[in-house]
Amino acid sequence: MFRPLYVALLLAGVSGPAAANTDLMTIYREAVLNSADLAAAEADALARQEALPQARSQLLPNLGIGAGAAREDLEIDNVGGDEYSTHYYQASLTQPLFRADRWFTYQAAKSVSQQAQLEFSATQQNLILEVSQAYFDVLRASDNLATAKAEEKAFERQLEQAQERFDVGLSARTDVLEARAGYDSARAARLTAETNLDVSYQALTRLTNQSYDSLYGISHELPVLPPTPASMQEWVETAAAQNLTLQASRYAIESAEDTLRSSKAGYAPVVDAFVRYSNDNGGASIPAAGQASADTELTSFGVELSMPLFTGGLTTSRVRESTYRLTQAEQGSEAQRRRVVENTRNLYRTVTSSVEEVTARRQAIVSAKAALDATQTGYEVGTRNVVDVLQAQRNLFRTVRDYNTVRYNYIINNLNLKLAAGTLSPQDLQDLSQWLNPNYDPDRDFIPQATPEELEQMSLGGRPAPAPSLPSDPDSTTF
Repeated sequence: MFRPLYVALLLAGVSGPAAANTDLMTIYREAVLNSADLAAAEADALARQEALPQARSQLLPNLGIGAGAAREDLEIDNVGGDEYSTHYYQASLTQPLFRADRWFTYQAAKSVSQQAQLEFSATQQNLILEVSQAYFDVLRASDNLATAKAEEKAFERQLEQAQERFDVGLSARTDVLEARAGYDSARAARLTAETNLDVSYQALTRLTNQSYDSLYGISHELPVLPPTPASMQEWVETAAAQNLTLQASRYAIESAEDTLRSSKAGYAPVVDAFVRYSNDNGGASIPAAGQASADTELTSFGVELSMPLFTGGLTTSRVRESTYRLTQAEQGSEAQRRRVVENTRNLYRTVTSSVEEVTARRQAIVSAKAALDATQTGYEVGTRNVVDVLQAQRNLFRTVRDYNTVRYNYIINNLNLKLAAGTLSPQDLQDLSQWLNPNYDPDRDFIPQATPEELEQMSLGGRPAPAPSLPSDPDSTTF
């Protein structure tokens, strides 16, 4: 069993049954132990590695023994006959001296073994990404549900205000209908968010065969930094050298080249050294023919050569097939190289742009909150209508969702970039775990607290804008 990427983590300890609140590394360890895809990939890699000892065996001595017994009835015209029993035993030892086809098959098997190891290592890396994707999809769904719940509460409160103003004659019936439509829409969005959260947990269950109630949340203080090194070309060069799938495709080419040589060697002669021994007991006894039963013992050794002259076109066909397979391997490797380069460049650009986008989205929350406060004030004094307030509320919550989306996208794209470069490892999950908060409550923490600098940027008339925050009572959530 070979699992170099995560064996150290397993030695560090394995968790028991899933806890009510679970962290990223615990889920990864459980995925390592329980992932059916990983177990299948390991079995496939181990099976493919058996091609090497099988090919090596064809170059080593071959020792065999045999024995037999028979009852025979012999009749010779004008002489007589006999009915007798015989038995024999024999042994042979053969050592290939020149078998070009077997030698190149052995070389091809070496490449197949290396390819199998690399492809299994790539599966290990993919598991790291799969676990991360599933984990942060749950966090994303949790934050989206918290946003939907807060939006529903805000629209419910707006409906109550509109109803109160209508009851005292300060607003029209239209305001109540608009507010109710907004509330109904928010309630439907909350129900959808609840379903999405339940669905997102199923990916973790598939990977680990465990059930979870909640996960550690990611802190809003997670550093959002550009890739290091800050050079696209360096990332591309690293990917071209270290991407595991690309490395495996190169071994596929080497295997195909040696397989072609093995096919062409079908035209070559073969030379074997041999030692054979046989012992026969029994035989016919016919006195009239001067033949008496006797035991014979024979030992022979030497070198034999054989040369294929015509095989019905089999060798020629195998050469053509191997040539096509080599072309397939070469073109497949080139296609893989292009995909890796393209993916690395795109991910580098995406991660780099995400750094500024996360900052901009966070600032947009402060701006949307200030706009909502101003619109709400205008509504209370009669200069804005309820539609304006509802739109400002929708804008705020949409901005919060956009912020959380780009934040989680940054994390996953960063891991994807490392996967493309072939450098992704469990240590990356360990680094992320430093920013996981066991006390993270999505209903309370889904929206980041504004920093003093952000508040200063949003100051109006010399007065800082209020920080977007939630009240202590979640049942009376307003913004």
